[in-house]
Amino acid sequence: MLVKASLTRKDKSSQIVPFLFNPSEFAVEKSNQFTEVSIPGLPSSLFQFVKGGARTLTMDLFFDTYESGQDVRLYTDWVTGWDAGAMYSKLTAGRAGLMDLDADLHAPPVCLFIWGSYIFQCIIERVSKRFTMFLPDGLPVRATLNVSLKEYRDFESQVKEISLQSADITKRWIVKQGESLWLIAAKVYGDPALWRHIAAANGIVNPRLLAAGSELVVPPLG
Repeated sequence: MLVKASLTRKDKSSQIVPFLFNPSEFAVEKSNQFTEVSIPGLPSSLFQFVKGGARTLTMDLFFDTYESGQDVRLYTDWVTGWDAGAMYSKLTAGRAGLMDLDADLHAPPVCLFIWGSYIFQCIIERVSKRFTMFLPDGLPVRATLNVSLKEYRDFESQVKEISLQSADITKRWIVKQGESLWLIAAKVYGDPALWRHIAAANGIVNPRLLAAGSELVVPPLG
C-alpha cells in the first residue's frame, strides 16, 4: 500500500498539504559548534562544545496537474503562501500557506512532515518554487519545490533530554602521570581555560611543575 507523504500544521491537523508524488529522496543534516582553545605546551588545540545545531531536512517536491488540467498552484500555494491575497493566489480567501505569518502566533506555524512512521517537527525555513510546464494559455501545470525544513524543539523538551552535571562541590584529585592543570580543568569543568581556579586553590605558581601522585583540591565554580 502506497503511503503518501504530507506537510501539516502541528496545531491544526486539518490544514494538511498532501503530496501528489512522494519525494524520491531527502537529506538530513546536523551540525555542532565547537570553539578552539589553545593551551600552552600542547601540540594541538582542544575543542570545547558550544551548542548543537538544529537538524535540517531538504528535499524536492514534484507537483504535476497536466492530466487533470488544473492549475498546479492549487497545491503549491498551500506550502508557500507567497501569492496569498494577490490576484494570482490559488488559496481560498482568508486562508494562508504554511510559510505565512499566523495572526495569533505572530510567526509562521510549527509544522509536521509525515511519511509513514517518519515524523519531523519543523518550521519551513526556505522554499524555492520552479514552474516547468504550462498549457497553451499560460496556465502552470507542473512545478518543483525545493524545500528546506528546520527542526523545531521547544525549550522544555530540550531541557528534559539533557542531564548536565555542574562542578558545584569541592573535589580531591590525584594527579596522574602526564596530566596538566588544563587537562584536569577540562575533565572536571568541561573547560581547560578554567585551570587557574585549581591553581589558585592549591597555591600553584608554576602550572608546569605538577608532580604525579600529588593531591589537588578542585574547588566548585561560582
